[in-house]
Amino acid sequence: MNRKEAYQKKLQAQLDEWSAEIDKLKAKADNAEADAQIEYYKQIEALRTMQKTADSKLTELKVASDDAWDDLKAGIDSAWNSLGNSLKSATSRFK
Repeated sequence: MNRKEAYQKKLQAQLDEWSAEIDKLKAKADNAEADAQIEYYKQIEALRTMQKTADSKLTELKVASDDAWDDLKAGIDSAWNSLGNSLKSATSRFK
């Protein structure tokens, strides 16, 4: 397995984990009081949008040539960091 494939697998695993976390937040939001639900759903929608962006970056990486993927790495890392930080923030607010 080359570096690109290893990086892709790592990103896919992280994206899958985050998807499960977002699903857990959605379940908590579904059981929250009506006032809180509105805010929770806004946050979940923002997380889903970021998740879609991260997923599209992963798709770009998968189709990139072995030479070009290093150039994509910075943008991908930025998307991953944004989603990770936002998910941590939302998780702390949902408790």
